[in-house]
Amino acid sequence: MNTPLRIDVALDQHSYPIHIGPGLLDHTALWRDHLRGVHVLLVSDTNVAPLYAQRLHAGLDGRHWSTLILPAGEPAKTLANVQQVYEALSALGANRDACVIALGGGVIGDLSGFAAASWMRGIDFLPIPTTLLAMVDASVGGKTGVNLPSGKNLVGAFHQPCGVLIDTDTLATLPEREYRAGLAEVVKYGAIFATDFMDWLAKHSPALQARDPQALTEAIARSCRFKAAIVAQDPTEQGQRALLNFGHSFAHALETASGYGHLLHGEAVAIGMLQAARLSTRLGLARLEDEQRLGRLLAALHLPLQPPPGLNAETLLQHMRLDKKNQRGKLRLILWRGVGQVEIVANVEPAAILQTLDDLP
Repeated sequence: MNTPLRIDVALDQHSYPIHIGPGLLDHTALWRDHLRGVHVLLVSDTNVAPLYAQRLHAGLDGRHWSTLILPAGEPAKTLANVQQVYEALSALGANRDACVIALGGGVIGDLSGFAAASWMRGIDFLPIPTTLLAMVDASVGGKTGVNLPSGKNLVGAFHQPCGVLIDTDTLATLPEREYRAGLAEVVKYGAIFATDFMDWLAKHSPALQARDPQALTEAIARSCRFKAAIVAQDPTEQGQRALLNFGHSFAHALETASGYGHLLHGEAVAIGMLQAARLSTRLGLARLEDEQRLGRLLAALHLPLQPPPGLNAETLLQHMRLDKKNQRGKLRLILWRGVGQVEIVANVEPAAILQTLDDLP
């Protein structure tokens, strides 16, 4: 087996590795090194568990373990399902050196991580992401949580994992729509950090659409390096880490207003980034050419550029008012002055946002 690529998230209090490569589910020694105690709870969903859970079971000999399988999809990201994780940990007799392994996409990772953060005030958490979006975003950085009917990710905690295992082979079974949605988060890193990465993505868009292993590994590794660097500077999003939310104020409002699961998170991020770019153009922060460049790349990757029809601009704005980045009742958005020049903009006038939202079909 080839030596997997390793990227370290270097935090003052708790550093951890991200392992990237094919066949890592069967690299038992690699992921077992992250298990401190005898109790292990494997959490997965109805889509992923039948494909990959058995391969992890084979490496759990000698541990006291069990598996919890939850429903698949964004509607499952609830406090009720976190309660199921607690009950499974209780039945297992899990104590403070136990580990929760999250095998699945961002939903399983977020809710399992939140359960791990709050069980006995914090136990180990090992995400094994099986979607592209989770590989480059949700599994790295320690953000955990669940949704409420009133908004996305409103309940949660920062809880850094003990490691991240990215087996790129699992992308072979990912449905096409979910795979494309993950590419939106890859594009986000180019938009935020580097015009040369945007150029690379445009050049390699056919290879990425074809799931070429070399192009995929490069895109995942670059994205993880970008995120690891900013998480190391700001682990609990007190400042610069908020830049990673470029387009997310719009995206979360779209997801909430359209009903969780109708619009995939990555699809909403693609639309939200373009809306953030459009608002930046309207406010005179960036040139129209920058917005158009982003739109061309998203279109080349077959990502949506417009939200579902029939969404009300005022309703979307009300959801944006619940965004966690807002302060003292004032809207704060992540906007840009062009590729690689993203910034936090405070006191954005609601009228300007409404004008942008009114551009919707």
